Amino acid sequence: MRNQTFYARALLTLCFTLVGFAVMGYHPGLEDDGVYLAAVKARLDPTLFPHNAAFFELQTQATVFDSCLAGFVRAAHMPLAWAELFWQLACLFAILFACQSIARRLFASFAAVWAGVALVAAMFTLPVAGTALYLADQHLHPRNAAAALILLAVSRILARRRRQAVPLLLAAALVHPLMAALGISFCALLTLALLDPVHACVLSLRARVLSLIDRPLAVSRGLERGKAAALLPLAWLLQPANPAWLKALNTRIYCHLSQWTWYEWLGALAPLALFWLLWRVAERRGEKSLARFALAVFAYGVLQQAVAVALLTPARWARLMPLQPMRYLQLVYFFLALVAGGLAGRFLLRGPSVRATVSRWAVFLVLINGVMLVGQLTSFRGSPHFELPGVRPANPWLQAFAWIGANTPREAYFVLDPQYLRAPGEDYHGFRALARRSSLADEVKDAGVAMQVPELAPVWARQVAAEQGWSRFTLADFERLKAEFGVDWALVAYPQPAGLDCVWHNRALAVCRIP
Repeated sequence: MRNQTFYARALLTLCFTLVGFAVMGYHPGLEDDGVYLAAVKARLDPTLFPHNAAFFELQTQATVFDSCLAGFVRAAHMPLAWAELFWQLACLFAILFACQSIARRLFASFAAVWAGVALVAAMFTLPVAGTALYLADQHLHPRNAAAALILLAVSRILARRRRQAVPLLLAAALVHPLMAALGISFCALLTLALLDPVHACVLSLRARVLSLIDRPLAVSRGLERGKAAALLPLAWLLQPANPAWLKALNTRIYCHLSQWTWYEWLGALAPLALFWLLWRVAERRGEKSLARFALAVFAYGVLQQAVAVALLTPARWARLMPLQPMRYLQLVYFFLALVAGGLAGRFLLRGPSVRATVSRWAVFLVLINGVMLVGQLTSFRGSPHFELPGVRPANPWLQAFAWIGANTPREAYFVLDPQYLRAPGEDYHGFRALARRSSLADEVKDAGVAMQVPELAPVWARQVAAEQGWSRFTLADFERLKAEFGVDWALVAYPQPAGLDCVWHNRALAVCRIP
C-alpha cells in the first residue's frame, strides 16, 4: 500500500512537472546557460574554444556541474541536447516532488498539498524581487539542481530524518556553492525551530520584545568604523577594486541595494512579514508544523537580509558584492508559492459539492498557468516557446549560430556586436554555447563573469572598449580588431559592411571572414 501511494504521488508530480514545463517553455543556451553549456561542450571536445575560454572556465571551476553532465553524455551515449532536456525535466520533477513532500508535513488535506504543488509548478518563471532570478530557469542550470537538492533536504528535516539531509546539502554545495550555503543556513534554522526548547525560547523573546515596543529605546551609536575594520581578519576585502572590475560590477544593478526600486523592496520584505503573520496565526490555531516552518522562514529571511545589507551597503566592502546575498529570496519565494497554494487549497478550492470543487480547481489552474504562459510568450517574441533538439530554428540569430557551428573552422575566432544579447529577437541566447566558437567578450553576459572573477575584468574591459561604435564599423575597424586580438571572422548585420568576405547570410545577419 505504501508503494502504491508513493507511485501515485510520483505520477501526480510528473503531471504537474509537464504542466509547469509547458508553461515555462524551454530555451537552451539562454542567459547563464551561455556559460555552463559552453563549459560542457568544451569538456566533451577540448579542441573547441581556443580563445577566450576563461569567460566560461573560470566561473564554472567551483562546480562539478559541467563535468558531471559531460560524464553523463559519455556514459549514456546520448546527444548533449537531449541530455540537457532530460536533466531539465528531472530537476523540475525533483523540485515538485520535494515540494509535495514538504506540503504533506504542513497541511493535512489532499487539496492543500496539491494546490501548493500546482502553484509552484505554474510559478517556475516567477521573477524573484531584485535578484535577476526566477524560481527555476527555462534551461538546465546548476541552480535548478541545487534548488531540488535543498528542497529535498528541507523535506527530510521536516520528516525528522535530519541525517538524510546532510548528503543532499553536500551534493548541492558541489553543484552550486553559493545557493547551497543559503540552503544550509535555512536547514540549520529549520532544525532549531523544530526543537521544543528553542521554540519556547523564541516565544518568550517575542513576548518581551512586544512588551517593550511602547517604551523609549536608547540607541547607542558609539562604534567607530575604524575599530570595526581593525577586527576584520580578511584585509583583502577592504583593498580598492580595479576600475575595470567596478565597471563590470556596475552593470549589475541588483548588487546595489541603493538602486533598488520601491517595488523590489516590497517584493523582498513583504514575504517576511507574511511569514511572521503566518507563524502567529498557525500557532494560535495549534498547527505546530506550519507555525514552526513559518518561524524558520521568517528567521532565515531576517538573518539573510541583515547579512545582505551589511555586505552590499558599505562601498568599501564592494569585493563581497559578487556573493549576491539577496538571492536568499529564491528559497523564500519557493516557500511563499507553496504555502500560498496550500492555503488556497484549504480555504478557496473546497466547494459545497463535487461539481463546485471541480469548477474551482479548473478556474484556479487555468488562471495561474494562463497568466504565467502569457508572460513567457511575451518575453520571447523572437523565439519558439520550446527550442527542442532537432527542430530547425526560425530565429535568424539561432540560424546563424547553427550555421557557424556546422560550417566554420573550430579555431575560428569571432567578433560580433558587444550588445548582441539585447538585439531585438535575439532573446539573450549565448553565442559561444550555441555556435561552439570562440568570440571576443560581449558587454552584457561577459560582464557578469568579469564581476565574479576580478582578474578577468581588465581583459573584458579592453575587449569591450575595442568594440565600441560597432554600428559604424568599417573594414578598417575589423582589420584593427584582427591585428589587436587575432579575430578572423565576424557576425554582422546584413547587408554587411563593404570589403568583408561573407560566405552566408539570412534576412538579418551575415557571416564574414575578415581579410
